[in-house]
Amino acid sequence: MLLTVPRLVSRRRALAWAARHRQWVETTLASLPEAAAIVADGSIPLFGEPHRIDWDPGRPRRIEAADGRLTVGGPADGLEGRVLRWLKAQALALLERETAEMAQPAGLPLARVGVGDPVSRWGSCSNGGAIRYSWRLVMAPPFVRRATVAHEVAHLAHMNHSAEFHALVATLLGADPGPARLWLRREGPALHRIGSRR
Repeated sequence: MLLTVPRLVSRRRALAWAARHRQWVETTLASLPEAAAIVADGSIPLFGEPHRIDWDPGRPRRIEAADGRLTVGGPADGLEGRVLRWLKAQALALLERETAEMAQPAGLPLARVGVGDPVSRWGSCSNGGAIRYSWRLVMAPPFVRRATVAHEVAHLAHMNHSAEFHALVATLLGADPGPARLWLRREGPALHRIGSRR
């Protein structure tokens, strides 16, 4: 476990804080889902549905998704890395398309779309119109991913969380984004436990 503190806080004060909150820290850590490696015959979600990793060393390294399976070949060494790279590429292509599909009809200025692996947020929008998402959204159900896209696209018009912002999110999505936010609060931590953090 790593304790990060502001620069001007003394080590002694930080450790005292940690000691006072030890019970809460231990309870919170115990409640986290176990890390899930990406391995042959394991399962990972894709678009909210479980997909079995169907690995055969004799197959090409190319990954294909169909019928609840990710078929992949190549050596066992590096299997997780190949699947993670594929997931990130799928996420980028999908999120670029969905973001443009929401931003363009609304006349909102989109600069570019990217993906990363942040721990504390599912998306972000810069003042310059660049939107970044967690690639892990490709594992979430489509309604969750699209609600996140609507949220970030709405930031192209409103760089705040005002009533106008929330109204635009609902308009772009065509639905109440509340269930998607609830899903991410409940299920999102498990997505962060899948695969190595690279």
